[in-house]
Amino acid sequence: MPLPDGRRWMILPLCLGTLPAVAAPGIDAADAGTAVLALAAAAAVGAFAGRAALRRRRAADTENLAEAVERLARGELATAPTVSADGGLGPVAQALARMRGTLQAAAGARDYLNQVVTSLGDALLLTRPDGTIHWANPAAERLLGHAAAELKGRTLASLVPEAHQAGFSLADPRGRTRETVFRTAAGDEVPVSYSAAVIATADPALQGYVVSARNITERKLAEQRMRYLAQVDALTKVPNRMQFQHLLQRAIARARRGQHRLALIYLDVDRFKEINDTFGHSAGDTCLETLTTRLTRTLPPSAVVGRLAGDEFGVVLDGLDPARNLRAEVVGITRLVQEAVAEPVACQGHQVLMSVSAGIALYPADGNNVVDLIRNADAALYRAKRQGGGALEVYHSDMNAAAVDRLMLKSRLRKGLDQNELRVVYQPKIDLRDGSIAGAEALVRWELAGRGLLLPGEFIPLAEESPLILEVGEWVLDRVCRDYQQWQAGRARPGRIAVNLSLRQLKQRNFITRVHDIIRRHGIPPEALEFEITETTLMEDARRTVRILDELHAMGLALAIDDFGTGYSSLSALQQFPIGTLKIDQSFVRHATTSHDQATIVAMVVEMGHSLGKDVVAEGVEAEDQLRFLRALNCDYAQGLLFGPPMPADAYADLLADHRHGAGRYRPLFARG
Repeated sequence: MPLPDGRRWMILPLCLGTLPAVAAPGIDAADAGTAVLALAAAAAVGAFAGRAALRRRRAADTENLAEAVERLARGELATAPTVSADGGLGPVAQALARMRGTLQAAAGARDYLNQVVTSLGDALLLTRPDGTIHWANPAAERLLGHAAAELKGRTLASLVPEAHQAGFSLADPRGRTRETVFRTAAGDEVPVSYSAAVIATADPALQGYVVSARNITERKLAEQRMRYLAQVDALTKVPNRMQFQHLLQRAIARARRGQHRLALIYLDVDRFKEINDTFGHSAGDTCLETLTTRLTRTLPPSAVVGRLAGDEFGVVLDGLDPARNLRAEVVGITRLVQEAVAEPVACQGHQVLMSVSAGIALYPADGNNVVDLIRNADAALYRAKRQGGGALEVYHSDMNAAAVDRLMLKSRLRKGLDQNELRVVYQPKIDLRDGSIAGAEALVRWELAGRGLLLPGEFIPLAEESPLILEVGEWVLDRVCRDYQQWQAGRARPGRIAVNLSLRQLKQRNFITRVHDIIRRHGIPPEALEFEITETTLMEDARRTVRILDELHAMGLALAIDDFGTGYSSLSALQQFPIGTLKIDQSFVRHATTSHDQATIVAMVVEMGHSLGKDVVAEGVEAEDQLRFLRALNCDYAQGLLFGPPMPADAYADLLADHRHGAGRYRPLFARG
């Protein structure tokens, strides 16, 4: 609607509210309004276009961020999300970038852990609580011959052969390393050591076990080889004394079941020392090898031949018919053996003449157990030796003079203990690294009037047949603690003192209490003592023995296996005992530098002892070449006559003083090595 002049052109400014309400001079009011309308329209179009562009950028940023989230979900962490600077989604992009960095760090740790697990030499498997496998590393694939995909869904127990199923279990609260056998995809049975740990998590989907397994085939083969060498005489390749007694025990059991008879023949080479002294030890060895060959060639195929000592051999004739003249038959076979042995032996260009004396004991007339048969055959041999070379005697009751003497000795031992006739001497244990004194072994002697100083082998077996061994053992421990107390008062450093334990002591009901009381009474630290137990003692009642040894170990006492290699324990069984030291029997050390088989045994024991984390002590070291051999094997300690005979407590204190003041009595031996 028209307005009065001068006012029409003011309408638009009022409507727009942003344009100036002044008209330019010389411009018609109508033209000015038209211009204003054009400007307003342009501003409106510009504003609309800006908002549309912003919406497009935001849409593109949103799409980029969505794709970035998808990539993160797929584990693609290489590319960072990008957005426009003015799109308004920068904080979201920054948060995603931080998340990407965190995921990259986690992925790096995961990849590192995966590389570690993949490179492990031990097989590693993850199972559900029921033993179902759901993951396996490459080592497990190599061990079992199955791909991980083939193992997934199978129970671990299904890989264990039926014969070993009873001893296999994943659950073990103590987390011990155990042994079993796995059957591979090729059908082979592989012995393994394994341990299983529970995966503790609240997520049921992740619960189960982590199982680690290692192929121990080589260790088992080495153990079998060592056991064979430990049972066979290295020179003659026939059973040694320990194995021969074991075979004799089995023959007696068969004879008892089958109601038949057997005979034990003891053979001893006459004047064997003269052969060694005249022609040398190599000639003596040749004679013993020839003797063994002639024995096996002459005797029936079922006969068992064993080497019992240096020039002593035993023969078991099994399955003899009781209806025949047993005595005449065995005497006839023994005569044939003596005739075969008497043929000259060609050695180093000489003809060496050899003969054997023989003693015979018959089962069951002369004994129904190993001890009685051996004792009586030995008594018959003793009588034959007194007659000169090539003699033969069959046991009869008037040969029991030695047995009577044995009984008299046993009764006098009781008196000897009461009258303080026992003595303790100390055999130093030497550190093979530098010749220093690491400790000593306490050895008991009996100073018997009219007989001189008796060694343990002459009276300890007698004591072990009665409760007297408990008193002897307790006396020795008390004496050692008393000596140790005096050494400490004199500022000596005696090291760790080893004391031998018998089977009967371990079976004593209050043994632990008695040991504790003696140590406490003398104020001796338990760490100063080491108890030595034989393999046979360990395996007598393994479950009870391991409990007692655990208690001793908890007190701080060290534990060692004495005469290692002469018993029948397996290395896997020994792992359950808290043993810290293996002592190689002197019978192996004595010939280690001259016999390949004996050297192999010693090397195996040292290597296996170290692999099990145990110290190794070589007993019976008497020559410098033995010392050099042991040091080359990195054996830890040695003891033997090379370092002097066992000595009284005051002499051991003097020895310690020499070393403390720098004398180092044994160090020249190591300087020459």
